[in-house]
Amino acid sequence: MKKLIIKGGLAYFALVFGTGFILGILRVSFLVPRLGERYAELAEMPFMFAVILISAIYVTRRSDMPITFSARLGMGIIALALLLFAELLLAVALQDRSIGDYIASRDPVSGSVYLAMLMLFAAMPALVGLSPRRQNRSF
Repeated sequence: MKKLIIKGGLAYFALVFGTGFILGILRVSFLVPRLGERYAELAEMPFMFAVILISAIYVTRRSDMPITFSARLGMGIIALALLLFAELLLAVALQDRSIGDYIASRDPVSGSVYLAMLMLFAAMPALVGLSPRRQNRSF
């Protein structure tokens, strides 16, 4: 079961991080010059929420993740750890900043929403597991 949780966490991270990376490029290229950093980040959040929700549903169903709350939360925590590591690594490598500088540079409003999204990202596999699966019924 541990392998399944780790594999699910890796897949969930890859889907969300990959999509977020692409959306981030579009945000920085097109929205930031027009709206500014805060509003561009806030405009991206609903799309990232949809990606998080769809990815959590897809990975938990596709990998036959156990329905137990702890297994799905473990998957989310693994994905969160990978996401934070990747984001901090990119901030240090691509932006030539220290981790402290990167965290201090976050906008207080969009940064707070981002922290809430991180918590949702970690919890979403467990949250989608709370709703009963739809059963196929033939009439």
